[in-house]
Amino acid sequence: MHLPLTIERNDDGYLASCPLVEGAFAEGDTIEEAVFHCLDVLKMIFAYRRERGEPVLQPELLEELKIRQKISFTIPLEV
Repeated sequence: MHLPLTIERNDDGYLASCPLVEGAFAEGDTIEEAVFHCLDVLKMIFAYRRERGEPVLQPELLEELKIRQKISFTIPLEV
């Protein structure tokens, strides 16, 4: 599975988020730290939703990706 990640500069460093998964975001002092923290959050969200039989991805947010003017990239994620 490949998921988009968005990286934004904020006041204290960087914010990484995955717009297809509600609640999947994390901050870090560096880009790498923000990405790794966000990956940890994604793993927790996936495990939580899987336990409850809930859908993991939010496909209705795909349109929002087209509107944003930020750098995005996909990362491989083993689920």
